[in-house]
Amino acid sequence: MNNIGRRWFLEQCGVGLGSVALRTLLADSLHAATTDPLAPKSPHFPAKAKNVIFLFMAGAPSHLELFDNKPVLRKFDGTLPPPELLKGYRAAFINPNSKLLGPKFEFARYGKSGAELTPLLPHLSEIVDDVAIVKGMVTDAFNHAPGQLLMNTGTMQFGRPSMGAWVTYGLGSESRDLPAFVVFSSGKKGPSGGCSCWGSGFLPTVYQGVEFRTSGDPVLYLSNPPGANTDVQRDSLDAMKRLNEMHLTSTGDPEIATRINSYEMAFRMQSSAPELMDLSKESKATLDMYGAEPGKPSFANNCLLARRMVERGVGSCSFITKRGISTRRW
Repeated sequence: MNNIGRRWFLEQCGVGLGSVALRTLLADSLHAATTDPLAPKSPHFPAKAKNVIFLFMAGAPSHLELFDNKPVLRKFDGTLPPPELLKGYRAAFINPNSKLLGPKFEFARYGKSGAELTPLLPHLSEIVDDVAIVKGMVTDAFNHAPGQLLMNTGTMQFGRPSMGAWVTYGLGSESRDLPAFVVFSSGKKGPSGGCSCWGSGFLPTVYQGVEFRTSGDPVLYLSNPPGANTDVQRDSLDAMKRLNEMHLTSTGDPEIATRINSYEMAFRMQSSAPELMDLSKESKATLDMYGAEPGKPSFANNCLLARRMVERGVGSCSFITKRGISTRRW
């Protein structure tokens, strides 16, 4: 006896019917994800810049010692904060009885703009009229990790896409042989905010940053293991691609498109990445200009590698360094 009736079907299979309808509505998007989710896209407005390299200098000296003059703070240097300043204020790791610390370097005005800088930035003072200094950003996040997340994702909490992930999602990438979003890090331990500083958050992981190492293989396990040649690898990748595409067609999971893209990108990078990382082909004048030394990991090398990245069409290139220089003050 068949116990499946119309009422049962409508009551129990509503989600299934909804997924069928959603699958039809998203057919075009799923097709695009299957072909190339990182294909270049036109911006909403005419672009004013062709390439942007984002340098996030975690651990740099305080802005109060560089370009943000606080005459009132200097006036109260060495004194306890006024009671009205601390009323209702709560913060971890700070003793309310700590004395205020004013700037230790004198500020002077430079350029036609009259921008205030300290002697710690002698070279920047020569080109200060070509630099935009933004002082309108305010936050209560003074600890390293929340502050770094706020700077790179717009929030102090985990789970939001990074700036580079949004750029990659919105514009795609011209490069077919390198990741769309590449991250270099000069610090030994990386930023306090961790890989969330270049993560994709709730976006598909195809848009997250790929961290490149500055010695050995740029990405772990990029080289073939002993006994595996290019033909065998290509056959294996083709078989996995067909299986993944079948799974993507049936489920519509964008993470499967990420998996397909990662396998194919890794295969192409086996030839493109070593050439990219080889700085020995740069002219002596270029190496001297950057202070770069081929084969020696350094801040200078990463700056030059970032330029080589954008020359090859990488859509988003981020550079994060942590030098261990830190100041904490009220």
